[in-house]
Amino acid sequence: MGFFDLMKGRPSNMPPLQFHNTLSNATEIFTPLSFLQIKMYTCGPTAYDRQHIGNLFPAVVADVLHRTLVRWGYTVKQVTNITDFGHLSEDEASEDKMTKGLKREGLEPSLANMRALAEKYTALFLEDLPLLGINPKYILFPRASDYILDQVALVKTLEQKGYAYRTSDGIYFDVAKFTNYGKLGNIDLAGLKEGARVEGNAEKHGPHDFALWKFDGKLGWPSPWGQGFPGWHIECTAMIFKLLGKQIDIHMGGVDLIPTHHNNEIAQAEAATGKQFSRHWIHNAHITIEGKKISKSLGNTVYLHNLTDRGLHPRALRYWFLTGTYRTPMNFTWEAIEGANTALMRLQRFFFEELANVPRAPAQEAFLTEFHARIANDLDTPRALALLWELVRDPNIPPAVKRASLFEADKILGLGFSETHAKTTLRVTAQSDLPEDVAGFVAEREKAREAKDFARADALRAQIEEKGFDVKYTPSGPQITKR
Repeated sequence: MGFFDLMKGRPSNMPPLQFHNTLSNATEIFTPLSFLQIKMYTCGPTAYDRQHIGNLFPAVVADVLHRTLVRWGYTVKQVTNITDFGHLSEDEASEDKMTKGLKREGLEPSLANMRALAEKYTALFLEDLPLLGINPKYILFPRASDYILDQVALVKTLEQKGYAYRTSDGIYFDVAKFTNYGKLGNIDLAGLKEGARVEGNAEKHGPHDFALWKFDGKLGWPSPWGQGFPGWHIECTAMIFKLLGKQIDIHMGGVDLIPTHHNNEIAQAEAATGKQFSRHWIHNAHITIEGKKISKSLGNTVYLHNLTDRGLHPRALRYWFLTGTYRTPMNFTWEAIEGANTALMRLQRFFFEELANVPRAPAQEAFLTEFHARIANDLDTPRALALLWELVRDPNIPPAVKRASLFEADKILGLGFSETHAKTTLRVTAQSDLPEDVAGFVAEREKAREAKDFARADALRAQIEEKGFDVKYTPSGPQITKR
């Protein structure tokens, strides 16, 4: 039938992809709406602060899935939202994250300051992604504040269809009018608490009704109901409708979003269209640190640059993520990440040094068949990595075949086995071409790292960045990139 099996929507020489679908609570064969393009949405960050390693985990999971779909022959349109405004709750216990960010940085509440704060931290988020092997140019990152009119239009549609009602503080979705609310994850509505993003309201028709639009007389945007802000949930649905359409193939996010946010998205979307919103719902588990939730108040937040300041390769974090299945909670420890770094360095040295000058050869078919089978089984990256190591250690496989096989596997794993791609993406600058002061900072920083003076290394990194350069650790020493 050719490269594509048109009836099943996948390349005919590849095994069927199977993913755990939260909607059915079962592992299902992936059946896209169209084999021509996959529409995929990932809930992105609220850009009020730098993203810690727990925030980066969903991005890596989505990247592995994106790479897998491309390897299976699909074209993928991926959207990851950026929440760049808040809801200005007066309740300190449930204060909105953007409001906290403004207070932390001494900024007055305003739409302009929210946008400026969000752009600052969005830029840092987008800088982290390539260091993890994620190419941002293949993803759309819409800012919620750019789609206010679309959000207003969606609320109007829900109002016209009888799903919305007005109270003194906003417009709410009437959950009782939507059949099967809570079907994602089979949520127990009796035990479901109201979301912290929306304040309680005695005027609500039901305890699970949620805000579509919140009034605010001081800040916000105009609407048919009065000045205010869109509800948190409406932004994702409206941007999906605008950028991907009324129905999508895959919706992703963390498991914490299932009970409220994602069920509210389903309610809004399906009430508005009368059609299934997303065919597949894929959720990743949480990352903890030393067995505890990642939290600023606990002082246990770890960022990607904390790894490089300790002399660890940033993609060691990606490697560590891949050692677990995306649906299994993972506990970060420095011992674990150092082990991942050691393993990654061994692979990179093997690929870039031992296999550097081998002749061209095809990848081993038996290896690729088994590798793809493991990936097709709900993105089983731990077993895929194990197979990679079996290949490396097998004395009966010629070096040229090993190199080609590793290169093909890395199209999905994203561990960086491509010199040209790395140099192009990272804009590597030879140290001999660096300005004298920057070269001095780099040399000092290396000494500080060797002495484990991480505070000094961090300060020197900041000075290097002020000069328009980034520095990262590689097996051969510091790698300098021009911004």
